[in-house]
Amino acid sequence: MQERPAQETKDMRNADLSGTNLSGAQFSGALLSGAKLKAADLHCADLRGANLFFADLSGADLTGANLSFADVKGASLTGAILTGANLSGADLRDVDLRDVDLKGVDLSSSNLRVANLSGKNLSNTNLKYANLRGANLNRADLRGTDLRGADLNGAQLIRVQLSGANLDGADLSGADVRSIDGPDWGNGW
Repeated sequence: MQERPAQETKDMRNADLSGTNLSGAQFSGALLSGAKLKAADLHCADLRGANLFFADLSGADLTGANLSFADVKGASLTGAILTGANLSGADLRDVDLRDVDLKGVDLSSSNLRVANLSGKNLSNTNLKYANLRGANLNRADLRGTDLRGADLNGAQLIRVQLSGANLDGADLSGADVRSIDGPDWGNGW
């Protein structure tokens, strides 16, 4: 019986793949740090556990892409399309999320520590067990959002909309929760 060779890690650090059609590509565990993926078509791409540290994904189409447990620290996602994307367990510290619609995205167990999500539409988003410690969520739309077990310690939640949100088990110690609209506190507070 012949042994199968070990799967090699795709090393595309600092590659310029801007505007490339990479739809459905298999980049699980790939090294894409510093890569230029501006306006690339990455819909339904498998980027599980990929290293996208400081990658430029601005304007990229990541519809339905799987970025679970990816390291996206310091990356630019400005104007990226994330409809139906899975970012569960992803490290999103210092990510540029300007002009990004996160509505309905799976961000469960992701690290959004000190993220600026001010004014973001996060309605119906899965933020279960997410690390939002010190995050700025002022004026964010969190209606219908799953925040069960989320760490919101020290987060800014001024003038947020929380109607229908689930906060069971969420840690809001030290959070600034002035002028909140319609939370369902459940048993979590």
